[in-house]
Amino acid sequence: MKKIERVAIVGGTHGNELTGIYLVKKFERSPNLIQRPSFETLTLLANPKAYEIGKRYVDTDLNRCFLRQDLENSSLSSYEAQRAKEIYGKFGSGGSHQADLVVDLHSSTANMELTIILASKQPFNLQLAAYLTSFHSKVKVLYSTTRNQGTPHLDSICEFGCTVEVGAVAQGVLDATLFQQTEELVQAILDYTEAYNQGTPPPVRDTLTVYHSIQTIDYPRNEFGEIQAMIHPQLQFRDYEALHPGDLMFLTFDGQAIAYEGEATVYPVFINEAAYYEKGVAMCLTEKQEVTI
Repeated sequence: MKKIERVAIVGGTHGNELTGIYLVKKFERSPNLIQRPSFETLTLLANPKAYEIGKRYVDTDLNRCFLRQDLENSSLSSYEAQRAKEIYGKFGSGGSHQADLVVDLHSSTANMELTIILASKQPFNLQLAAYLTSFHSKVKVLYSTTRNQGTPHLDSICEFGCTVEVGAVAQGVLDATLFQQTEELVQAILDYTEAYNQGTPPPVRDTLTVYHSIQTIDYPRNEFGEIQAMIHPQLQFRDYEALHPGDLMFLTFDGQAIAYEGEATVYPVFINEAAYYEKGVAMCLTEKQEVTI
């Protein structure tokens, strides 16, 4: 069993997601809160310039800058591309402070409640996720893969990693309940890691419910790319709930309902996420799976 020697807690990958930013600031003021006997815990404010201007990013989305070919591409010179290289040079493989586990703290305008997004299905990640679902009843586990490709997300720079995604909370806003719940999840992750290093991880169930991302859905648009419909009121804020063929999905501006035309039941997440309008994503569709640990 490989022990985890260093954990990186990251906030502010997106500069207008304040929960992670202010948690990192709190941990930097009181580092004893996140230290454990068997490993070192470091913190990082990932995108300080975006935080200073109160925006998601300066030039481009930092959480899409960690593909290996991009990190090795000297011609990519945007602020976030350079920042990604700096972060990888510190916490990534062979970095000055190489981390074994990275926990990237995010918030969402969608009703994601307490979501753990796994960077991979490594046994440690699955066991940690299973523990967190038993720790808090609202925790959901999301997993996304791209075949034959790496992942561009920050939490992929280490062997073990996860993203904590909480919501719904508006961009640039702090929500006290979500702040406290995120801090509790961070402490639970650190406690589990300590127990794992000591060879006494708490017991977890043999199976884990995972929502596996299978595709993204854009808003209906006209030939000019303009949005022609909104999320239907019956779907709004119903992240992780079943969407059956024929269920209402969108509502046009003149009141026409558009139904889901898929052949199988799916579970939408990131429904009406504000940051995804520019990405052409109205929601992500997932399959609900039971994974053996």
